[in-house]
Amino acid sequence: MDSFLADADALLTKASLSPDQKIRIRHALHNLPVPTPAPIPTARNGPAAPAMSSEVVSDNPYSRLMALKRMGIVSNYERIRSLTVAVVGVGGVGSVAAEMLTRCGIGKLILFDYDKVELANMNRLFFRPEQSGLSKVSAATQTLRNINPDVVFDAHNYDITSLDNFDHFLNLLSTGGLADSPVDLVLSCVDNFAARNTINAACNELSQTWIESGVSEDAVSGHIQLIVPGRLACFSCAPPLVVASDIDEKTLKREGVCAASLPTTMGIVAGMLIQATLKRLLGFGHVSDYLGYSAMKDFFPTMTLKPNPACDDSWCVKRQAEERERMAKEEARRKLHKEEEMHPDNEWGISVVDDAAGDPPVAAKSKQAAVAKGLEYAYEERTVEEADEDERVKDTGADLEDLMSQLKGL
Repeated sequence: MDSFLADADALLTKASLSPDQKIRIRHALHNLPVPTPAPIPTARNGPAAPAMSSEVVSDNPYSRLMALKRMGIVSNYERIRSLTVAVVGVGGVGSVAAEMLTRCGIGKLILFDYDKVELANMNRLFFRPEQSGLSKVSAATQTLRNINPDVVFDAHNYDITSLDNFDHFLNLLSTGGLADSPVDLVLSCVDNFAARNTINAACNELSQTWIESGVSEDAVSGHIQLIVPGRLACFSCAPPLVVASDIDEKTLKREGVCAASLPTTMGIVAGMLIQATLKRLLGFGHVSDYLGYSAMKDFFPTMTLKPNPACDDSWCVKRQAEERERMAKEEARRKLHKEEEMHPDNEWGISVVDDAAGDPPVAAKSKQAAVAKGLEYAYEERTVEEADEDERVKDTGADLEDLMSQLKGL
């Protein structure tokens, strides 16, 4: 029987079948239950959970999160229940990022992916073998809802780079938030340049802040990059060589060769991504414009990438112009505020004198402060003129010989 299964597996490997068909045949041969695709759960309307409680009890999933407020780290952690985050790409980084946000109690998660779960994904975190064959967004939603049913989930199983889907994607980013508002942040967790360009184009058009993330093909480095349209460089401002050269990245892939994958690196990058997300949305700490990670040297570089005035994306150029106008208005307000009198009452009569005007004249006679009854000054304070007069050498009219004879007589 074992030899039969081995021969069958070998034939399946060479067979011209889809990955999904091969998985189902293997499940049948090994007498394993074949997973049946479940319908993608639809989003619930409006906030799904009551206010977060800080009560420290064993059945309160938010007590340790609310402790951040009690310790002065976050002023209003409950605000997370009103926020919406879109996660594009539910793979090695995106699935873990979605799980972290779910456990943190985010108000709503919108998930985008068109791929299916495969056994080859099991070296990563989150997905389980029995979910093989399911769409990633469907499998992720089922798992995440079991973790925290308070979160509103909205899953979309399609390719955002398709022209037919782009308008729907754009509309979801602008109205997919709670109460039909724009999403609060977009997280890019995709593994190809075409999808990054699509997210970049949509966010530039909507002036939507997003964070791009990625892991290298050798699985030992990664990064996250904050992109605020007009203020920081977008993906088109400094594109990778493949994109700048207009090369189809699909032509670079070789048969039988795949990128390396480490759950450790993906978990670290996902952690960096969600840490920056929480700080950005809840207003605590510092968010680096770019944060890298090198596993080989335990190195975390940071940098700031300014927008390119000659960017190929017209919406990016427009956002840059808006940012310059905003900064000019801010500078004008700052100058106006600086010129305003800081102490209009001027209780102490303080005035500012120009240095070019010279020192103010000294009063001929200084006034001594009054003292308590029964006390008096031992001497009267002298003016500057009197002190100078005492120190000045008086001219007696004597010549040098008279002065020398006086010295000898001493």
